[in-house]
This record gives sequence, structure tokens and C-alpha cells, in this order.
Amino acid sequence: MFCELNILEIHYKIMVIHERKSLTMNTKMEINENYRTEEDSIGTKAVPEGVYYGVQSLRAAENFRITGLNMHPEIINSLAYIKKAAAVTNCEVGILDRKIADAIAKACDEILEGRMHKDFIVDPIQGGAGTSINMNANEVIANRAIEILGGHKGDYSIVNPNDHVNCGQSTNDVIPTAGKMTSLRLLKNLKEELLRLHKALVSKAEEFDHVIKMGRTQMQDAVPIRLGQEFRAYSVAIMRDIRRMDKAMEEMCTLNMGGTAVGTGINADASYLRRIVPNLAELSGMELVQAFDLIDATQNLDSFVAVSGAIKACAVTLSKIANDLRLMSSGPRAGFGEINLPARQNGSSIMPGKVNPVIPEVVNQVAFNIIGNDVTITMAAEAGQLELNAFEPIIFYCMFQSIDTLAYAVQTFVDNCVTGITANESRCRYLVENSVGIITAICPHVGYQKAAEIAKAAMKTGESVRSLILKEGLLNEKELDEILEPLHMTEPGISAKELLKKRNEA
Repeated sequence: MFCELNILEIHYKIMVIHERKSLTMNTKMEINENYRTEEDSIGTKAVPEGVYYGVQSLRAAENFRITGLNMHPEIINSLAYIKKAAAVTNCEVGILDRKIADAIAKACDEILEGRMHKDFIVDPIQGGAGTSINMNANEVIANRAIEILGGHKGDYSIVNPNDHVNCGQSTNDVIPTAGKMTSLRLLKNLKEELLRLHKALVSKAEEFDHVIKMGRTQMQDAVPIRLGQEFRAYSVAIMRDIRRMDKAMEEMCTLNMGGTAVGTGINADASYLRRIVPNLAELSGMELVQAFDLIDATQNLDSFVAVSGAIKACAVTLSKIANDLRLMSSGPRAGFGEINLPARQNGSSIMPGKVNPVIPEVVNQVAFNIIGNDVTITMAAEAGQLELNAFEPIIFYCMFQSIDTLAYAVQTFVDNCVTGITANESRCRYLVENSVGIITAICPHVGYQKAAEIAKAAMKTGESVRSLILKEGLLNEKELDEILEPLHMTEPGISAKELLKKRNEA
């Protein structure tokens, strides 16, 4: 046990050395360059001189080694918009000196340009309801604003992370707002990809509208359907998902910004409270509104559950479509073989020439992950207590991952699969003509009981339904041609209705 602990301790020290080397490379420092000393309520700590983050960010980075990932770039940008809007608003109402407000705004603009993102070092999953993310932003912006005003990083007498950058705010209104703004931007990209998929499916529906194939229920032959009808149904389902997502996105536009700690607005100027959301909407170019009840908006995260539910529903739809494509393309010789998926890569290291449906498979896997994320989001939202939910970090981590991965999955689904699908028309027709399922169209003409007998005989002997009907003299060749016209069997009504009417009259 003693040796094992020593090994773990040595391993940890090596990790720390590697991290310090990484930090110094990112900030163009040498390992022996000076550190500055910063202080918080826990005590003092050495912070590398060249970095923009401060003591609280560094403590959080050490405390939360969870995913090994950085914060999503879009939530960093959302925080920059929020901090800029807060500085502008506090200046407007006379709470913040204009020089300080302008320096903060300029630092935020630089973050929005992509600068200093490397200084956001806090893990996406963390304790503290997002305080670490908020303070990471406050410290980075403060230190850059200090430089803009001619000072040195860490001199918080010039610009203070809490008193100036976080003025009129709390983690409890900043972080939910950042999460909603980020979700909106990511959902916009997802919607664009889904619209591309819808268009591609509609195009395939038109291309395949003349292709008759066997419909199946419970994996058994049912009645004929057109391949184009199947693809049109896919497009309708995707459009329904888009509309469902639009409705859920509306909830992301309602913010608790200005509510500060518990929604009461303590430490926020009354004029600031009225102006902050309109200013944020104008700066970000987003349609944002302040919640009618800021306490409710601070306590409850059900809006994220609604969005996650819409994303999950869409993932389920996509996974079902992917399943269908894998089935219809199965074989190609020993399976359905009704359609061909584009060949994208070798399918086996041992079986020459094998090509697998890798794009539908990755869509399936993304869907499985999204369903799991939805469970996490649901449980995290349920776990809130009294005036605050402390579990926003895991909600955002799962939410952003779900939106991003679904968008990427849809993108590759469109570009590397759907647009290149072709139909094996002759194979489809062969399966229809040799299926027992066509007996359904004959049922009105010979009765259910007789039709069932013919179906059983066909399955037992291997003879076709057509052959057995002719053999028993139930219908003649011409009548069968009219009844079994595949196109007629894919539309509403009774196939060869006029023929049935004449037979009944006779």
C-alpha cells in the first residue's frame, strides 16, 4: 500500500509538471519565469505571471479534474456578451466608471474575437453551481482590462473581478443566462443541418416515387409501398422534430438576468435590472427577454429539460431512419438488398470487399448517447433545492454535447449517406411479386378465409400467390393483372374496385 501511494504521488507530480509546461508554452513563458501572488478568501496562491486567469480559476482547475476538457467556446463567448452588457448597463446607470466599463467591454470584444480562450481553464463539470466558470470569466476580463488601462495583471485595485466585472451580477443569473444563450446558438446550427436533411429526404422521395417495394410490419411482409413514400414519411418526421425544437427554443430566450443570487435582484440597481436584458439582446443580436418571475427562473431549470426532450425525440427519429436504411441495404446478396448506401470505407480487416453501413451506425450511436444525456439532464434539473439548482454545469455539459454531436451526425448523414442512396428497383419489384403479402389486395375479391388459405399454401409449397389463385380458378390472368397492379396497391381504396363491383353484381 505504501509503495502504491508513493507511485500515485509521483504520477500526480509528473502530471502537475506537464501541466505547468503546457501552460508556459501557451503563454510563451519559461518554466522558471516569475509568478504573481494572488489572494482570495481561502488564502494566497502563486499564479503564473503571464496568464489572464487568477487565483479562483486556478483553484477550480486543481479541484475539478473531471473531463480533461475545456469549456465550450460558445459559452465563453456567451459570458463575454453578458459581462460586456453588464459593464455597459452599469455605466449607463452611473454605477461603473466609464473608463473601467470601456476597458471591460474591450476585453470582452477580444474574447469574442477568439483571444484568451486558452485562459478559460476550468473543467466543464464542477461543483459550486458554476461559480468557477463565472469567476474564470471575471478574472480573465479583469486582468485584460487592467492591461488596457496600463496596469499589470493581478493589480485588482485597477479593475476588480468581483466589484467591477461582476458588478450587479451573481453566478446564479449569469450562468443560466450563458447556458441558454449558448444553447440557442448551437440549436441554430443544428436546425440548419436538419433543414438540409429534410431537403435531401424530400429529394429522394421524389426520385424513388416510382419504385415499388414490399412494406413490412413487425419484420414480416405486409403490403406494397413505394420507396418514395417511405422517404417522404422520413422527411415529415424530421420537419415535425424541427418544429418541436423551435417551440422548445422559445423557452431558451427567457432569462433570469438581473435576479442576482436568488431572483430578488439584491445588489443590482433598479435601473440596471430594467436595462440589462435589452442591452444584452442588442449586443448579442439575439431575441432575449427577461423572465416575468425572476425567482422562478432562478429556481427552476425545466426549460433545459424541454429542450433536451426535443433533442432526444429528434435523435430517436434519426436512429429509426438509420435502422431502416441498414435493413433495406442489408446483404447485399443475402439480405433485403433494396437500396445501396454509398461505400465510405472498408468494412473488415479480415473479410475482403465487405462494406458496412458506417454512417447510419454512427447516427445510432450518437442517438444512444443523447438519450443518456437526456436522463442526466432530467435528474440534474429535478435535483434542485429551494432557491437554486447547483447542477447546471452537468446540464450544460450534456446539453452542448447532445446538440453538437447531433448536428455533426446529421451533417455526415446528409453528405455521406442520404444524398448518395440508390434504389435496386428490380430487386424491390421481385420481392413484391413473390411475396405472400400481396394476398391482402386479393382479399376483397375472394374473401378473408379463402385468402388466408391461399397464403398458407403459398408459404408451405413455395408457389406464388398468383399461381395458386390461377390454379384454383378463383380469378383469371387479366383480373389478377388489374388487382395486383403494384401502383394501385400503394394508394387508398380497393384495388380494381370496378372489377369487384361487377363480380358482386353478377
